[in-house]
Amino acid sequence: MARRSYAIGVRGAGVVGLWQALVLARRGHAVTLYEQSAQPFAESCSVYAGAMLALRCEEDNAEPVINELGKRGIALWRETYPGTAVNGTIAVALGRDRAELDRFARMTGGHRRLSAAELVALEPGLGDRFAGALFFAEEAHLAPEPALRFVLDRAQAEGVRLRLGASEAPEGADLVIDCRGLGAKDDLPNLRGVRGERIVVKSRDVTLTRPVRLLHPRFPLYVVPWSDGLYMIGATVIESEETGAITLRSALDLLSAAYAVDPAFAEAEIVRQGAGARPAFPDNRPRIIARNGYIYVNGLYRNGFLLAPALAELVADYVETGAKDPEVFVEDPAQR
Repeated sequence: MARRSYAIGVRGAGVVGLWQALVLARRGHAVTLYEQSAQPFAESCSVYAGAMLALRCEEDNAEPVINELGKRGIALWRETYPGTAVNGTIAVALGRDRAELDRFARMTGGHRRLSAAELVALEPGLGDRFAGALFFAEEAHLAPEPALRFVLDRAQAEGVRLRLGASEAPEGADLVIDCRGLGAKDDLPNLRGVRGERIVVKSRDVTLTRPVRLLHPRFPLYVVPWSDGLYMIGATVIESEETGAITLRSALDLLSAAYAVDPAFAEAEIVRQGAGARPAFPDNRPRIIARNGYIYVNGLYRNGFLLAPALAELVADYVETGAKDPEVFVEDPAQR
């Protein structure tokens, strides 16, 4: 029996909305993507993401559903986007914070311990500053903005129509899928914003090839290598919906921690800085909420790039068969 084709409106052109549009269009549906900004990604928190596909490193504060969905998410990125780098993540700690490395090892899986010599062999730029490390070989990363543009281009090649400057709910669609993040807070009152701050630098001297997480009891940090000598330095998780410029204190913390990872960052050029607010529910679990032809996909917290492809498949399955994964489909946003 042939699948029924629906006219579907997707609200929000961040990483979640883009993947919804792409997957549904690939399955033969007529998809229109509605974005309130006049330019793609101009108001999306997705461009502020570290875009680490952190399947294992999030296990210290995430539930098993994140890992299960994340495996599929990484597979879909690898199948779709050639810029997906799958060469793992390294977690390190300074000598005085060695207990943080031990704690992280207990809280996460899928890693192996590296001696100081093994660490230098894997990432020579880390030198002999760390007594050891954890290596998470399954993890991947990508640069967010090129990845977003690629998925948008692929979606349009599949027939998705893009409507910019569209802030109202689409009319005339069989189904509407709402992926606006905090833009949907009036409808989802227990949604909250989690501010993430980051600095992008350019360096000819830093040679890191994979994400590095510096574990610290007060200020954990990650460094993500992008292309052309660009590195994203991020860390902060602040209970705030404020976006825009970062604070002086955060800038000092970020840059000082980056220098601890690799002193070569001292000569790096600061390219840009800023903060985005990521949508999260109280338990930090993602939710799909279906109500009479209107579907919310929201609350991806720090895992937007990791989970977006897998959630898009779950929504497409629901649209076509009515199947609901009980781990993420809920009737009420307050429901777990």
